[in-house]
Amino acid sequence: MYHHAKSFGAAVSALVSHSHIKQRLVEAYEKNLAGIEEGDLPIPVRRAFADLRRKMTAVAPLNGEGPIRASVRKMSMEQADQCAQLMVDLCSAMIRYGEDLQESLPLDTDEQQGVPPFLVKSV
Repeated sequence: MYHHAKSFGAAVSALVSHSHIKQRLVEAYEKNLAGIEEGDLPIPVRRAFADLRRKMTAVAPLNGEGPIRASVRKMSMEQADQCAQLMVDLCSAMIRYGEDLQESLPLDTDEQQGVPPFLVKSV
């Protein structure tokens, strides 16, 4: 899951680069999010990610363009902004879920292993 949080972070970084919003949106999704399977994400994030994937692949491609580029080309500026905002929201959610997982790890102090006798320095 940590890997996917990094992918969403990289997508957000692509979104804030200097180019047209539609170019940034295509780059962010194609390079970072297109390969993620919904089942690999936390359950509360899956529906929003499925919605993003549906929006990013809604249009049938023409002339070897690919579904992502075709879909983004057909989007209005408002729709492109909404997809970008959804990516940012998903990134925030992935970071939160990653922190929750780290906090829930058990800290078992009863099973601390001592230093093996051969490593103990004699006085």
